[in-house]
Amino acid sequence: MTVNETSHHEQFMTEAIKLGHSNIQSANGGPFGAVIVKNGKIIGRGSNKVTSSNDPTAHAEIVAIREACKELDSFQLDGCDIYSSCEPCPMCLGAIYWARPARLFFAATREDAAVAGFDDSYVYNQIPLPVSKRDIITVQMMRKSAVEVFVEWVKSEKKIPY
Repeated sequence: MTVNETSHHEQFMTEAIKLGHSNIQSANGGPFGAVIVKNGKIIGRGSNKVTSSNDPTAHAEIVAIREACKELDSFQLDGCDIYSSCEPCPMCLGAIYWARPARLFFAATREDAAVAGFDDSYVYNQIPLPVSKRDIITVQMMRKSAVEVFVEWVKSEKKIPY
């Protein structure tokens, strides 16, 4: 990266970190912030709102993705960069991959977050386990009926692939 590019990235990461910091003052949720940038302009901002909204999915990255997609009128973030004050948790990382931005930048690591009481290692460790070995009882049922819906999707001329 050139000096100018580094300065550019630092500006957006600073904004993400500021969002996390101000979230402590407002007590809306955890100390996390994220911004989404397209063509040098912030198009989405998010801070953690888990406790204020009683929504376990209201992480900074998810909030920012929702705002940016609304701004773009698109379900994908083509050509966008995401700046997160912390390495995304498994849920946010999954959402980021689904949104398909060009790049992801993060500041603090998941280990830093764990020291502050936000330990994602449990979730990371559960994901690769066979369904029968996970801590949350998980039961597969009615597969045939569900697969029929997928067959209909494949045949549909109204679908918008993503």
